Amino acid sequence: MSILVRPGLIKQISALTLSAAMIFSAPTAISAEYSPNFKGTDINEFINIVGKNLKKTIIVDPNVRGKINVRSYDLLTEDQYYQFFLNVLEVYDYAVVEMSNGVIKVIRDKDAKTSSIPVVEDQEQGDGDAMVTRVVQVYNVSVKELSPLLRQLNDQAGGGNVVHYDPSNVIMLTGRAAVVNRLAEIIRRVDQAGDQEVEIVNLKFASATEVVRIIDTLNKDAAKNRTPDNLIPKVVADDRTNSVIVSGEGTARNRTIQMIKRLDSELESSGNTKVYYLKYANSEDMVKVLQGVSSSIAQDKAGGAKTTTSSKSNRDISIEAHPDSNALVITAEPDMMRSLEAVIRQLDIRRAQVQVEAIIVEVFEGDGFNLGVQWISEDGGMVQFTNSTPIGSIAVGAEQARTRYEADEITYRTDSSGAPVYDDDGNRVIASVVEGDEIQGDFSTLASLLGGVNGTLVGVVKDGWGAVLQAVTTATNSNILATPSLTTLDNQEASFIVGQEVPTITGATASSTNSNPFQTVERKEVGIKLKVTPQINEGNAVMLTIEQEVSSVAGATGVDVSFNKREIKTTVMADDGATIVLGGLIDEDIQESVSKVPLLGDIPIIGNLFKSTSNTKRKRNLMVFIKPTIIRDGLSQSKVSHRKYNFLRAQQIKRQSEGNFLSYSDDISVLPEWDDHMALPPSFEEYLSEKGALKEYLKKHDEQE
Repeated sequence: MSILVRPGLIKQISALTLSAAMIFSAPTAISAEYSPNFKGTDINEFINIVGKNLKKTIIVDPNVRGKINVRSYDLLTEDQYYQFFLNVLEVYDYAVVEMSNGVIKVIRDKDAKTSSIPVVEDQEQGDGDAMVTRVVQVYNVSVKELSPLLRQLNDQAGGGNVVHYDPSNVIMLTGRAAVVNRLAEIIRRVDQAGDQEVEIVNLKFASATEVVRIIDTLNKDAAKNRTPDNLIPKVVADDRTNSVIVSGEGTARNRTIQMIKRLDSELESSGNTKVYYLKYANSEDMVKVLQGVSSSIAQDKAGGAKTTTSSKSNRDISIEAHPDSNALVITAEPDMMRSLEAVIRQLDIRRAQVQVEAIIVEVFEGDGFNLGVQWISEDGGMVQFTNSTPIGSIAVGAEQARTRYEADEITYRTDSSGAPVYDDDGNRVIASVVEGDEIQGDFSTLASLLGGVNGTLVGVVKDGWGAVLQAVTTATNSNILATPSLTTLDNQEASFIVGQEVPTITGATASSTNSNPFQTVERKEVGIKLKVTPQINEGNAVMLTIEQEVSSVAGATGVDVSFNKREIKTTVMADDGATIVLGGLIDEDIQESVSKVPLLGDIPIIGNLFKSTSNTKRKRNLMVFIKPTIIRDGLSQSKVSHRKYNFLRAQQIKRQSEGNFLSYSDDISVLPEWDDHMALPPSFEEYLSEKGALKEYLKKHDEQE
C-alpha cells in the first residue's frame, strides 16, 4: 500500500532524503523489489534516485522544482516502481516523455502535449500515467460532434488533447495512457452501427425522380426543425428500374416507405398531361427527338402486347412545343411519361462553349538594287536597256523642252532700179534686221519620263555624246498581325469576317448595234475570315473544323482587279487552352538580272559602262495559329469577357494618357471599370432612400404599430 500526500496537506519540514530500500529475495534473485519512502524530499533528488535504481537516463526540465512526501508499505517490482514514479509526478503536475532511444524527459504537464509523445496502436495501448498519443478510427458517428464531448472528459488544461479530422473521420487522443484508454473505450461503445439497412421500393405508377423530390422537400423541412441527421432517411431514385432506394433509421425508414407507397397511386384517368419548361434546349428541336423516342417505345410495347394483350398499348402520345415560353406539352401514359422525362432531363442541360482565338502572323522582307549606264550619239548611235528609263526618250523630251526662236526678218538694200546691192566680198548688203519671237519648249514629255525615274539619274552631254547613269536601291519590311476570335456553342458553326465587299465584273454582254449593253457585277468579300465548328470530346480535348482566310486587293489588271488570298481548310484536335499551328509558308525568292552590250560588256571594269544590273531578294514568313478555350459555366465565361474588356480599356487609358495633338478635345472616351462581380442589389432602405420615400415609409410603419 502506497500513500501519496500533496505538498499543501502537511507541514513542510527540512529536506530529508531516504533512499529506497531494496530487498532481495535471494543473492541470485533475477528481479529487485523496492519499498520507496520519501518525506520532504526535493523532487529533483527523487528523480535522481529513481533513475539510478532503474538505471535510466533522465533529463529534467529546469522548471521542475518542489518537494514530495510519499511512502509505500508494499514491496514493488521494477514495473510497479516505474509506475509509482509516474504516479508521483502526475500528482505534482509533471509528466514523463519516453524517447525512442530510451532517454526519459521530465517536463511540465502542460508542455507534454507538444512533445514527441509516442503514437501507440490498439494492441499496445500503454498503461498508467505514461504519456501516449492514439489515433482512433470512427465508423458510424461524426467525429465533429463526438470530439466536444470527449474534451469534457480529458485534461485539456494539462497534457491531454482531443483533435478530430473530418475527411478521414478519425479522432487523435493525447494524454495519460489510462485516460486515453478510457476515452477510446467510450468511443468504441458510442460508435455502434445502428439500424441502417437499405430497402428498395419498386414503383408502378409514380415517377421515381418526382417521388424523391417530394421526400427531399419534407426532409429539408425536418432538418430545419433540428431533427438529428441519423433520424432523417436518405432516398435515391433509380430511373432505370423506376425504383426508390431508402436507407436510415428503422422507424424513419418505415415511415418514408409508407409515404412512398401512398404516393405511388394510379391517376384518376388514364391520360396524363404535363408541361415541361426547358432551361437550355429549344422546345421545337426537342419535339423531334421526343417523337422519335416515343415511337420506338410504342413499337416495343406493341410487340409485347401480342402476348400480354394490354389494352393501354394503343394509346396515342401527343408532344407539342410552345415556342413563346420554350415549353413542352406532353400527353402520355405514366410509364411513357417517365421515359420521356428521363430523356428531357438528360438533354436539357447547359451546353459548353468554345472560344477560338486565331493568330495570323506574316513577316515580309524585300531588298532590290538597280544600276545601269546608257549611251547616245547625235549621229544616231545608242546603248539603251529596258530595265532603266530609255535614254532615247529622254533626248527627245529634252529637245522638245529646249527654248527656240522664230526666224529673223531681213531687208536687203537695192539700187534705184531695184537691183540688189553687193559688197566687195560678193555678199548682199543688209538694209535692216527684225529679230524673231522666243518660243518656249514643251516640258510635258520630259516631265512624264522623269516622273517615272526611281533613284538617282545623272546625265552628261559632251561633243555630241550623251551618257545617263541610273542607280536605285529598295528595301521593304512589313509585319502583319491579326488575332480574330469568336465564341460559339459546342457543335455549332460560327463565322467571323472583318473586311470589305469589292465589286468584280462577272460577265459583260453587248448587242451587235451596242444599243443595249450591260454588265453583271458580283461583290466579293475581302478581309480576314474565320469559320469554325468545335466539338468537345471526352476530357479537355476539342476537335475543330476550321476555315481560315486572309485576302486583300492586289491591284487592277487588264480585265479586272486581282486579289491576294491565303486560305486554310483543316480539321485538328487541340487541348483546352493549348496553342497549335495550323499551317504556314516560308518563301525566299532571289533574282539577278544583267543586261549588257556584247563584247563591250564583258571587258573587266570598263564593261560596267556598257551593262545594266538588277538584283531583288524577297523573304516571306506566314504562320497561322489557333487556340481553343472551353467555357463550361458562367463564371468561366465572365472571366474570359473580363480579360478582353480590360485589355480594350487599358488601350483607351494609354491613349488618354498620351493624348492626341491632332484632336481639338482632350476628352477621350474610356470604358467604365468592370466591377459587376462585386456589385450587390440595393437594400430595401437604400432603394427607398434613393426614391426619397424612406421617411414616409417609416412614419406610416410607426403609425400602424
